[in-house]
Amino acid sequence: QVQLVESGGGLVQAGGSLRVSCAASGRTFSSYTMGWFRQAPGKERTFVAAIRWSAGSTYYADSVKGRFAISRDNAKNTVYLQMNSLKPEDTAVYYCAASTYVGIYSISQYDYWGQGTQVTVSS
Repeated sequence: QVQLVESGGGLVQAGGSLRVSCAASGRTFSSYTMGWFRQAPGKERTFVAAIRWSAGSTYYADSVKGRFAISRDNAKNTVYLQMNSLKPEDTAVYYCAASTYVGIYSISQYDYWGQGTQVTVSS
């Protein structure tokens, strides 16, 4: 049974940094793509970043490119999202997801989801 558990969310001032983590368990993820999505109150869930677990290829939404970095630790089966230069508009619940499909940007491509972790950026 696949389980994704996010952690590391919290409250930070604008311009600050935060790192959220996603601990994955239940199977070998070497053939998976791991993604981060976020959902602000009253808005749709949107793509933030993704990483191909085996190749390490990374992908980002334009809104976070240059500020956020996704990475993975094979030994810990954990994916990270390092968020720098945070803005109030980055405030959202951040979700980790796992996909066996080729596509990476669409919610429908992901098979498994974590419960989410709240990130709040104050101005």
